Amino acid sequence: MQDSPSGPIVGLNDQEKIYLLNLVRTTIVTVLETGELPETKPVSEKMKEKYGVFVTLHKEGNLRGCIGYIEGLDQLYKSVMSMAKSAAFQDPRFPPVEMKEVDRLEIEISVLSPIKKIGSVDEIQVGKHGLIIQQGPFRGLLLPQVATEWGWDKQQFLEQTCRKAGLSTDAWKNTDTDIYIFSAEIFSENEFD
Repeated sequence: MQDSPSGPIVGLNDQEKIYLLNLVRTTIVTVLETGELPETKPVSEKMKEKYGVFVTLHKEGNLRGCIGYIEGLDQLYKSVMSMAKSAAFQDPRFPPVEMKEVDRLEIEISVLSPIKKIGSVDEIQVGKHGLIIQQGPFRGLLLPQVATEWGWDKQQFLEQTCRKAGLSTDAWKNTDTDIYIFSAEIFSENEFD
C-alpha cells in the first residue's frame, strides 16, 4: 500500500505507532542488557510490509542519533529494531547511548514513501517532502521535518542537502546532479503523552 510522495504512506493507526515507538525503547534497553535484539511478534499485517524507515533519538531537545534505510529492505518492525540499535549505538556523530540516558530519550520514527526522481525543483514542497541529492558517489538525505524545524525555504533545503552530501551548496543546479523526493509518516512519543 505504498503511495506516491503526494499520498499517505502507510496509514498506521495509534496502536501500531505506539507498538513501534515502544519497540525502539525496548530494543535499546535489550541491546544494552544482552547485546541482542528483543523477541517480538508484529501487532498487525502492516508491520510485515517493507518500507524505508528512520529512527531519530533526541535528548533534552538535542539530536542524539538518527539512522535509517531509504528503501524497504525488511519488514517494518524488524527495520525499526535494526535502526533503533543503529541510531543508539552506531551513529558516528555520537557516543553510544548508555542505560542512564534511556529514560531521557525522545523517540521519533519516520516511515518513508518510495523515492521519486524529479525533473524540476518546482516539484519540491517544503514540509511535505524529504530530499535526496546525488552526484556521482556523493549522496545526502534530509528528512521532511528537518526543513520545517530549521525554518528553511526551498533553496536553503536544497543547499543543506548538498552540504550533507559533501557537495558545494549550489551542486543542486548542476545537470549531473540527481534530485529525489519522498514523503514520510512521522510520529513521536510526544503525540501519546
